[in-house]
Amino acid sequence: MRIWSLHPKYLDSRGLVALWRETLLAQAVLLGKTSGYTHHPQLDRFRAQANPAAIVATYLRTICNEACNREYVFDATKIHPAQSSRRLTVTRGQLEYEREHLLAKLKVRDPARASMLSEVKRTQPNPLFRVVPGDVARWEKSGRSHRNSA
Repeated sequence: MRIWSLHPKYLDSRGLVALWRETLLAQAVLLGKTSGYTHHPQLDRFRAQANPAAIVATYLRTICNEACNREYVFDATKIHPAQSSRRLTVTRGQLEYEREHLLAKLKVRDPARASMLSEVKRTQPNPLFRVVPGDVARWEKSGRSHRNSA
């Protein structure tokens, strides 16, 4: 499961569809509707909020909006009706780690999109997140330093 902190506009079609499916699974986990993936570390940042369902629903709406911009058909009725104006934080190190991770995938799956992403000077986060200084998040299994993680 990968719930990207970076803006979904950077994802290729395969990545966007996977993000939609995986975040719907995350929503089901946070609503107690499934027994799988309940201990996945990427869910901790949602679970730490007062209303995890509202936070993940807000995140899903951004994905759905990006799909709509691309004229894909994602079923918005699958998104929990709760909403939140709260923003979470993501470290600059995490965002850049995700950019490099995505770039490696795109070089194989969608070289044109990889080229476009490699030109980006400052990667934008999903609008749910506000960028703060820091290194890669603790829940990443990257082996990189985690001294200032989110």
